[in-house]
Amino acid sequence: MHIQAKKTFALIDYERCSPEACDPDTGRCPAAAACGQKVIKQIDGPFEQPMLFQHLCLGCWDCLEACPLQAVSMYHAG
Repeated sequence: MHIQAKKTFALIDYERCSPEACDPDTGRCPAAAACGQKVIKQIDGPFEQPMLFQHLCLGCWDCLEACPLQAVSMYHAG
């Protein structure tokens, strides 16, 4: 049996990422809120940059479309 490795997943550019700039009132990350699989989470709380669990990412693009700072991109390993 041949198992194919996952090839597409999200990446966060932490130099661009700023939950405070996205939502100055609550500090919530819109990309994390948009992730239906809950693989992007603000573990350290509001106003903190989210963590991305790449091994669980399905590459659905929801987070990419939700990020107003364009700090999320898709990576295709090939």
